Amino acid sequence: MPRRNTIPTYRRHKQSGQAIVTLADGLGGRRDVLLGEYGTPQSRQEYARVIAEWEANGRRLPAKSAEDSAHSLSVNELILAYWPTVETYYRHPDGTPTSEVNNIRLALRRLKKLYGHTPAASFDTLALEALRRQMIAEGLCRNRINKDIARIKRLFKWAGARQLVAAEVYLRLQTIEGLRAGRSEARETAPVKPVPEEWVRATLPFLRPQVAAMVELQWLTGMRPGEVTIMRTIDLEMTGKVWLYRPGSDQGRQGKHKTAYKGFTRVIPIGPKAQEILRPWLRLNLTEYLFQPREAREQFDAERRANRKSKIPPSQAARKRKARPKRTPGDRYRVSSYDHAVMAACDLAFPLPPHLVQRKKETKKEWRERIGAAGWEEVMHWRHEHRWHPHQLRHAKATEIRREAGLDAARAVLGHRGPAITEHYAEIDTAKAASVMEKLG
Repeated sequence: MPRRNTIPTYRRHKQSGQAIVTLADGLGGRRDVLLGEYGTPQSRQEYARVIAEWEANGRRLPAKSAEDSAHSLSVNELILAYWPTVETYYRHPDGTPTSEVNNIRLALRRLKKLYGHTPAASFDTLALEALRRQMIAEGLCRNRINKDIARIKRLFKWAGARQLVAAEVYLRLQTIEGLRAGRSEARETAPVKPVPEEWVRATLPFLRPQVAAMVELQWLTGMRPGEVTIMRTIDLEMTGKVWLYRPGSDQGRQGKHKTAYKGFTRVIPIGPKAQEILRPWLRLNLTEYLFQPREAREQFDAERRANRKSKIPPSQAARKRKARPKRTPGDRYRVSSYDHAVMAACDLAFPLPPHLVQRKKETKKEWRERIGAAGWEEVMHWRHEHRWHPHQLRHAKATEIRREAGLDAARAVLGHRGPAITEHYAEIDTAKAASVMEKLG
């Protein structure tokens, strides 16, 4: 087999005297391709065409026919061929993968488990339906199932475009419609609701100053969690009464806002109240992130040392634990770590009932065994009712802006391109509707 980093050579076939090139066939073997009379311009041109198609197809030859395809690539081999495209396409400007890479990995993992050894050309609507039923049985929600099924269809669309399978395979899969709300056995998830202000105020004392500042900024501006975590001084225009924040304004940094890959420019107005929260965090190094978990950890450790009752040096075991931390804090919060910090603060602000609390030095496994299945279900219900996440701050601000200034103003502040998505974020103000109907109805 030709090496990965080399191009197969144009050479003469001794038996026939024709030009020939040997290419990888995508199945771990090789295939000879005849190009015409050796040394002629036509055979050279054919060689260039074959090599170009082979390169564009991931250094694989397309199937000769639908029948040949049915006995060639398995679903496992198709996924293996598809994966470099996933890693190349779904990435940030600095080359780091987006969250969609992991989403596709999880979707294709289920496909491999059930149909990995099935010929890719034989994968049909019945197989896709069976896979979807399996997802429902696993307890996945309807929205997640529809997205994962769409990711699997995208795999076969890619394969059809490169003639790895017949295009009819993808066209047949397209006849499977997404699950509709209330018309399937799939679990439905509750829509994201605005977080009440009293919940936010109750949680703030249990947050580190960095996270508390991010929460208050989101509450006042309605920006996305991913936008507040990548704030830098260089991205702020502080010349007017209202500051303007352009997330990831320079193209060389990892931090980019959600729609940057579409070419959209995001501008977030920051009013006087938000400016007061932001001022203590501005940095002389313009390209440093404002809110750094590394600093939060250093402050936490300093507080622990100051509040330590005994001045006796820690034991040798304690020093070893400190010398080998599980994870070194970075220079900025990720959306996931920001979310986890808020949930941990919620657990402190709204503690579990005494009979459900995890005891000191009790492992999670021991805790679950002690309270039993019914008790654990009660724990999950309590947390569901007493936890909130940063994205709800955006919903709360959208509802407030829509109530005070209308849908167009909410769309402008939130950075949406159309009113439909703003409708999703901004809850209808029932009190306002009731007031109108009191007069007119």
